[in-house]
Amino acid sequence: MKRVYNFNPGPATLPLEVLQEAQAEFLNFDNSGMSIIEISHRSAPYEKVHNQAKADILSLMGLGDDYDVLFIQGGASLQFAMIPLNFASHEHKGAYVLSGTFSSNAYKEAAILEMGEVAASTKEENFCRVPRQDELKINPDAAYLHVCYNNTIYGTEFHYIPETGKIPLFADMSSDMLSRPVDFKKFSLIYAGVQKNLGPAGVVIVVARKSFIEKSRDTLPTMLRYDTFYKKNSLYNTPPAFSIYIVGKVAAWIKNCGGLTEMARRNSIKAKILYEAIDNSNGFYRGHAEKDSRSFMNVTFRLPTEELEKKFVAEALEKNLSGVKGHRSVGGMRASIYNAMPIEGAEALADFMNQFRKSNV
Repeated sequence: MKRVYNFNPGPATLPLEVLQEAQAEFLNFDNSGMSIIEISHRSAPYEKVHNQAKADILSLMGLGDDYDVLFIQGGASLQFAMIPLNFASHEHKGAYVLSGTFSSNAYKEAAILEMGEVAASTKEENFCRVPRQDELKINPDAAYLHVCYNNTIYGTEFHYIPETGKIPLFADMSSDMLSRPVDFKKFSLIYAGVQKNLGPAGVVIVVARKSFIEKSRDTLPTMLRYDTFYKKNSLYNTPPAFSIYIVGKVAAWIKNCGGLTEMARRNSIKAKILYEAIDNSNGFYRGHAEKDSRSFMNVTFRLPTEELEKKFVAEALEKNLSGVKGHRSVGGMRASIYNAMPIEGAEALADFMNQFRKSNV
């Protein structure tokens, strides 16, 4: 069986143990004689999967009964519109921190609805860092402050929780969800497309205060209201059952590994290995992100020329190091080292980086 080190940003690598477990029970789930993709979402075996996934996510986040987990389709991109539709207005707009592509896209959706305003931006610096707390200009009448906690494309990440006073804090955590301990209680709503760090494409996790979900605007179409998913346990219509099933297995895998503290330890080691390869290259590799904003999930860097970058990608693949090409808007390289990437993968990439540099100086 051929397996590469998969550094793709999403859909991304998943724990091998989870894939093997899903493979083993794919044809006969829970002794039902059916696959998980065949059984009814109203059946007891599926509801057990569904509810256990929710419970494990809340447990990992250290959240209690005042929060709920929703499973919604449409990707994080649908959340960009659902959030202002449910919680903002023309009088009380959502405030947005622009730190990369996806936070900018979230703001654009709110702006189309005339329900968004910019609280801070590092666009003029090509998003090489996240805005500092003292740069946040939050309108006291704002409905919420929205941040994208990790910027997959640019390789930057928030290493602090913005202080917002009485204004609710929302976060897109698509690419660093459950990667480290965070005081999640400081957030009123968190959402994450799971295909980067938690599962296959097809479902978005929304974790929110129940009291906040209940404020959903009742004049919206049914499937655009958060309280529709809350009141029906995300079973109003047929959910993306297979994606939720894998998310549940990944959450259980994280718990079995030692929880978010252990994920943070591993992710810190992997990031240190790759950033040291960049910093010790005498300028051959140039990191995009400023050091105090560096992501522990997506390591971005450039080489001296685009020709060398193409050569790097080709030769890396020959070494079974897949998916290292950077996003077209930034160029260069990007190594996504999510929870499921083993430390050995980061070591293999760093070794290749050192060998490639020595061969091409």
